[in-house]
Amino acid sequence: MRPSVIVLSFNSEDTLGATLERARKISDEIFVVDSFSTDGSVKLARSLGATVVEHAFEHYGAQRNWAMDNLPITRPWQLHLDADEVMDERLIQAILALPDEPTESGFFLARYVRFLGRVLMHGGMSPTWHLRLFRTGVGRCEDRKYDQHYLLLSGLSTQLPGTMVDDMRLTLTEWTARHNRWADGEVAELGANETAGRVVPDARGNPAQKKRYLRGKYNRAPLFLRAFALFFYRYFLRLGFLDGTEGFIYWVLQTFWFRFLVDAKIWEKRNAARLQEKG
Repeated sequence: MRPSVIVLSFNSEDTLGATLERARKISDEIFVVDSFSTDGSVKLARSLGATVVEHAFEHYGAQRNWAMDNLPITRPWQLHLDADEVMDERLIQAILALPDEPTESGFFLARYVRFLGRVLMHGGMSPTWHLRLFRTGVGRCEDRKYDQHYLLLSGLSTQLPGTMVDDMRLTLTEWTARHNRWADGEVAELGANETAGRVVPDARGNPAQKKRYLRGKYNRAPLFLRAFALFFYRYFLRLGFLDGTEGFIYWVLQTFWFRFLVDAKIWEKRNAARLQEKG
């Protein structure tokens, strides 16, 4: 199999090179959809043989679907990556070993997170599974403002061996600023309660469906208390403390601070509505 590779980028010069070097091992049709970077991302991508298309960024779901709808993709399969996701050799070989026409329509890839220079191996999120390799025409990204997943419109899926590492190079200032924006997106999604074009929650389904099922149970738990419970679960019960200082920072910020912030914004929105009703 030699799929088309589609990579999203924005000011990704620090990580894009490693991502594209690995992608070149499985394909000579690589597209980089750049959101008007101001660093050397575009020049670097072109120097490594990628076709660069610039498109304004709205949110990840919209950008990924725009790429599938508008790029001149010629291959019957496509692989989607972010600019900081680096495939290991085992995953590369697993993709190359696939036949041109496998019985499946899509494959889930395992992803680990490197945070502050350390690959996190615990906490119940190592790895997470993402549908990123699928037949052209049967994949779509959820039109969500946060936590988007690809879903298959038809066919079966399975998991591939090997991993990719999400090599986060953000400073904590930028990381928290982005998560503040994403908290707004999560609140908007919860308020809209959309189901069309979304992953269907299923405790016995594929990894994305199982994750969405568990998120639904989390969302029905009491505000604020659930953020404390999630941190306790990931840091203590799922051994997140074994990831050292970097893990401690990550689990506090990702599974407590961020989720607490989402709840605070939900409470703020509801309280504003109550005050407005009172006049």
